[in-house]
Amino acid sequence: MTPRSNFDLRHETRSMRSKRKRFIILVSTILIVLATAFFWISQSRTTFSSEEIIEPPNKAPVDTSKKEDRDVETKGKVVYLTFDDGPSKLTTEFLDLLKEHDIKATFFMQGSQLKRTQFQSDVRRAVQEGHYVGAHSMTHQYKKLYQEKQFVPEMHETLSLIHDITGEKPHLVRPPYGSVPGLAGKQIRDQIAEAGIKLWDWTIDSNDWRLKDQPNEIVENIKRGTKSNLEVVLMHEKPQTLEALPDIINFYKQEGYKFAVYDESEHIQMNFLKDDRL
Repeated sequence: MTPRSNFDLRHETRSMRSKRKRFIILVSTILIVLATAFFWISQSRTTFSSEEIIEPPNKAPVDTSKKEDRDVETKGKVVYLTFDDGPSKLTTEFLDLLKEHDIKATFFMQGSQLKRTQFQSDVRRAVQEGHYVGAHSMTHQYKKLYQEKQFVPEMHETLSLIHDITGEKPHLVRPPYGSVPGLAGKQIRDQIAEAGIKLWDWTIDSNDWRLKDQPNEIVENIKRGTKSNLEVVLMHEKPQTLEALPDIINFYKQEGYKFAVYDESEHIQMNFLKDDRL
């Protein structure tokens, strides 16, 4: 074997040093990139806007802090019974029961259901009997309404369907899942205000949609939630709700409440955002 010269050894050493230097620079660069990415990801998780939420909440948090001026504005105790997600095969029975008790209610109906011709006669009947029919979007899909910014177009389409069916021109809508967090951004609220759309959330969430075959628990939820002179009760067109409704009505009668239906000429602010324009 031919011995290597000092020159060869020095050259090899410089080559190894150069390789180590390039390796260290590469590793350092990768670490800096990863650290920067981690920083921005962690920042985005703590400062994201409500419209970036991927999974919708089951229900918006109920605003339990009742405005004092609401009680001042109302004469005595007033309760609004509201029903979401219709029209349905149960709408007739809800209307029959409300008629039996001489009570007017507020319905928030979904566009996909309004398109079903077999339910349209019940929508007309609701209006003819003095109930209010407002909009609850076309799709009820959180992503489309809030992340893809389709809230105003969907509500316009749903309100237009109600007009075509009933001849009425309603302006009141109920945001699916509630106005928080989906409508927390000022830009979307500006669009809603410019469109002349009004929002209604609720003061009491009956949680009826999750209480299948438990009408008594629905009644108890409403009793526990009733604390003010003005209450807006969130319910849905569900079998368990229909079963609980007579007891709900009796409870409010015993507590001295009058039953009211939404009146556009006397709009009451009822949104979790506390936006007076809506």
